[in-house]
Parts: sequence; C-alpha cells; structure tokens
Amino acid sequence: MAKRGLFIVLEGIDGTGKSTQIRRLAEWLESRGREVVTSREPTDGPWGRKLRESAETGRLSLDEELDLFLRDRREHVGNLIQPSLEAGRDVILDRYYFSTMAYQGARGKHPDEIRALNEAFAPVPDILLVLDLDVDAALERIGIRGDTANEFERHDSLQRCRGIFLGISGLPFARRIDAGKPVDEVVTQIREAVEPML
Repeated sequence: MAKRGLFIVLEGIDGTGKSTQIRRLAEWLESRGREVVTSREPTDGPWGRKLRESAETGRLSLDEELDLFLRDRREHVGNLIQPSLEAGRDVILDRYYFSTMAYQGARGKHPDEIRALNEAFAPVPDILLVLDLDVDAALERIGIRGDTANEFERHDSLQRCRGIFLGISGLPFARRIDAGKPVDEVVTQIREAVEPML
C-alpha cells in the first residue's frame, strides 16, 4: 500500500506571495522524487465559482458564504485531497478552512465554530504555513499586480483577518512565515519548516 502523502497548506491574506511559494515548493518536492498535486480554494467547481463571482459582484450573506465554502470543500476533500493523499501524493493547497476561519471570522462568525464545522469532514494538514505580511505592504503588492482590491481585500477587514491568521499560526502544526522578506528567503523558511516532515 502506498505511503500516505504529505498534506501542506499555505495561508495568509492576499498579497503574501502564496502562488509563487506554492510553485517553488512543488518544484522542490518533485526534485526530491515526490509526486505533488497543487490545488486552491475556492475551487473551480460549481460552489467555488459562485464564491469567486461574489467577490466581484457583491458579497453574499455570511451564512450563504459559509454554506458555499463547506459544500465546495466537502467536494474538494472527496474528489481530490483524500484520494491524492491515499495514493501517496503530496498535496499543497493555496487556502483551506483556515481562510474561512479568518475571512468569515472577520465578518462575525467565531473562528472556532468554523474550525469545528470543517474538521468534522476535512482532514487537518500535516503542516500549515501561515505567510504573514503587514496589511499595508500586502495591499501595495496587490496594487503592483495591477489588481483592484475586491470585496475580500478591504483594509480594516484584512487587518482582522491577519489577526485571526496570527492566532492560527500558534497551532501545533502551524508555522508563521515572514512573507515580508525577499522571495528566496521566504523559500528557505518554507523548506526549513517542511524538511523535517519528509
């Protein structure tokens, strides 16, 4: 039977460089002979698409948003995350239920309640990498990318999200990564955190 793959999640507010770091981490793991699957949440499935659209067209109610995230994640776990891990592949996710804890938590739902709803069906990662960056610096980066801040990227909301992410980074399986450093230094921090798990 295949040895279970490693489940790695990268989290943090927008602008922390998650996409770049996921690509670099996947390449590094593959160079070590590991099979890697990368994915993101919300997914491109029907529930995930509704969530992505709402970021542009105006946010749904908190309960509707939470319901869509749970449906999307349930499908993601069943169709991709669990089967990949069981087949011995490493799974690297760009966002998971910790983002729901942060973003929907910032809207008023207790993060612990959100965590419990998710952990009823969603596997806990082997390692959670929380890329942390000052909100002003993150918004500046989003600006540099040529994007306009959407409904999920308002300053006061991001400040609350960052606070929740910092709380989450204290979990036993989590590591805070200083995303304000140059890209290669962030790569090194991530490799040092993941190395002992290989």
